[in-house]
Amino acid sequence: MITADNMTMVARIADSIAERIISGALAPGAPLRQDHVAREFNSSHVPVREAFRHLQAQHLVVAVPRRGVRVAPLDTRSVKEIAEMRAALEVVALRHSGPRLTTAHLAQIELALIEGDNAKTIEEFEMANRAFHQALVAPCGMPRLLASLDGLQLANSRLVFAMARSVGWRPRSNQDHRLILQALRTRNVDHACNLLTRHIQTIERLARAMADFG
Repeated sequence: MITADNMTMVARIADSIAERIISGALAPGAPLRQDHVAREFNSSHVPVREAFRHLQAQHLVVAVPRRGVRVAPLDTRSVKEIAEMRAALEVVALRHSGPRLTTAHLAQIELALIEGDNAKTIEEFEMANRAFHQALVAPCGMPRLLASLDGLQLANSRLVFAMARSVGWRPRSNQDHRLILQALRTRNVDHACNLLTRHIQTIERLARAMADFG
């Protein structure tokens, strides 16, 4: 039985491991052993198993038969899957979100865009990038879809950090984000969706050029 204390521990374990996976501190394919994790967090195996389930739902770990839980791969096939799922689901969310965007919503999207433009580190940039994409779709009114997109966005963050490690990163303006915001300001949701699709596909092409990461 999962108690309130156990749920707090589950969140702590899952958040800590997710951060290591996204940053690259835990490499694709690295094993995650229940006993080692339980010892590190001074917990029983119950919250560790539950944390692993949360990480699986976020596409960050996989359960491999006879090999246990491992960090999810980040190879060409995985990059393609992440991009295709994002391109499909995020566009669906934006089609529902776009007509509902208020002045306050658009201001929040613009703030994330500005923070991305002003980022001095890859960590600051990716935090702003994630905030931008979340703000685009937040008003869609589809909680299950948003939960799926949260997991895919974390998987996408792994791509961003992996590319930065491979080819470096420098501060720059994100023209795709700016064009998407302009389209939404003019209430041209179809154009915004087309731009978003192209943006995600561009990220996929860049990431696949760097694969295999693992």
